[in-house]
Amino acid sequence: MARYTGPKSKIARKFGEAIFGDDKAFEKKSYPPGQHGNNRRRGKKSEYAIQLMEKQKAKYTYGILEKQFRNLFDKANRSKGVTGEVLLQLCESRLDNVVYRMGVSPTRSGARQLVSHRHITVNGGIVNIPSYSLKPGDVVAIREKSKSVQAINDSLANNSSVYEWITWNSEKREGTYVAIPERMQIPENIKEQLIVELYSK
Repeated sequence: MARYTGPKSKIARKFGEAIFGDDKAFEKKSYPPGQHGNNRRRGKKSEYAIQLMEKQKAKYTYGILEKQFRNLFDKANRSKGVTGEVLLQLCESRLDNVVYRMGVSPTRSGARQLVSHRHITVNGGIVNIPSYSLKPGDVVAIREKSKSVQAINDSLANNSSVYEWITWNSEKREGTYVAIPERMQIPENIKEQLIVELYSK
């Protein structure tokens, strides 16, 4: 599957935010990447450049490729509600994102790998499609055979995040996608209106 596998610190520095989580390299070099770093004179960015940057940031944050992201936008555009908000809600309802939010993996790319390697079940059945879209009430659990995987146990032990739209039962090692999150509940720093403006051109 085609996906970005290059240096993540460089991407985080490009956007000026630690979009992939805590990163020591980003903390040391919080200026943009490139030979001249801070010293390069950057002219004022065009409106298009700002919109494009926001779309790229959203794509890298959720680990979604261009075609998938465009399809999500088209789906959001057809639905009732605010397009940008619905777009983020669709990103949040992806199985790999919910596995990450539940703390089963410390990163979204790790969560995607757990799903692909058949460690995760939805409503009792194994689902190995990271982009699988969850509905409110769906129960996401760690497969019985996978409950002893050290990486999963370490991640759960270190997880302290709590989200109002997700519940987690640590004894059963399962969680419920309770509801579609409201925009104010989604912590990602993404200006979704800029993405809508870009695609609407």
